[in-house]
Amino acid sequence: MKYTRKDAKAHSRATMRGVWAAANTPFHADGSIHEDLYRRNVDHWINDLGIDGLFIAGKQGEFFSMSIDERKRMFDLSVEMVGDKAQTIMSCSDQNMDVVIDLAKHAQACGADYIVVHAPVLHFLKAQDETLTRYYETIASKVDIGIALWSHPDSGYLMSPELCNRLADIETVVAIKYSVPRDMYKNLTALAGDRILVSTASEEEWLDNILELNWQLYLCSSPPYTLQTKADRRMRDYTDLAFAGKAEEARAVSASLQPVRDAIRRTRPAEKLHSHQKYWQELLGQAGGPVRQPLLELTEGQKRQTREAFEACGLKLA
Repeated sequence: MKYTRKDAKAHSRATMRGVWAAANTPFHADGSIHEDLYRRNVDHWINDLGIDGLFIAGKQGEFFSMSIDERKRMFDLSVEMVGDKAQTIMSCSDQNMDVVIDLAKHAQACGADYIVVHAPVLHFLKAQDETLTRYYETIASKVDIGIALWSHPDSGYLMSPELCNRLADIETVVAIKYSVPRDMYKNLTALAGDRILVSTASEEEWLDNILELNWQLYLCSSPPYTLQTKADRRMRDYTDLAFAGKAEEARAVSASLQPVRDAIRRTRPAEKLHSHQKYWQELLGQAGGPVRQPLLELTEGQKRQTREAFEACGLKLA
């Protein structure tokens, strides 16, 4: 590891910043991981798009359809590919705590920078705070690597700002991907922003969160590579402008991306988020490919509609 357990919070504060992306996983037609295409994507994301960190084997990466060995292989491959050019955060989320801890130990051993653990699905929806406190305390006691919390409606509940503030006292909890309404993450920023890095996956809110909440980390989803090309790095550009205090210039650049956001939103079928994203990546010249079952592929009509919206959205390919 690049830091000690006791230095996890300070190290993250100093280095965990900028635009991080949730990596997809390209597959062969037979469903096996296409490592060569993944390598090509990672090289493009880091060297052409200037992405600062990669979130590995999360929901965008279809971790739910992977074996434990496949998830570990993605960890190893990503650390090898990224080297010192960017950082990695490995998704160790699982319903079985033994699996979470096994993945966390592997991430630490292979040289990952951080891990992220989604709040588990619980079979009760009220008074879960003590359960979640023990859950994250137990994981933190088994590894020294920095941990990012993750609260999302997928769990069936949202962790409250007050609970997250309590969890921020855990020595190795360094960040949170807080997929909640803005008033909740603003509250948490006020409560715990001195101890953990608060972030959310909404790209449309990222600029305001830099300028108004002094955030330093976009953690994270697919927009860093679906809204950008080597010749058109507007998310990177408005982020850098905002970090430099050039608010009006940053707002103008961000606003210019609205046709791209709209094109993605209006063509994305509710049941086919992954296949739509992968097809959009193919239109960008990246590796997309098939999804794994039980996820659904786009129909030819859906592909045509997406392609037409892509061609009209204004992203520059060259």
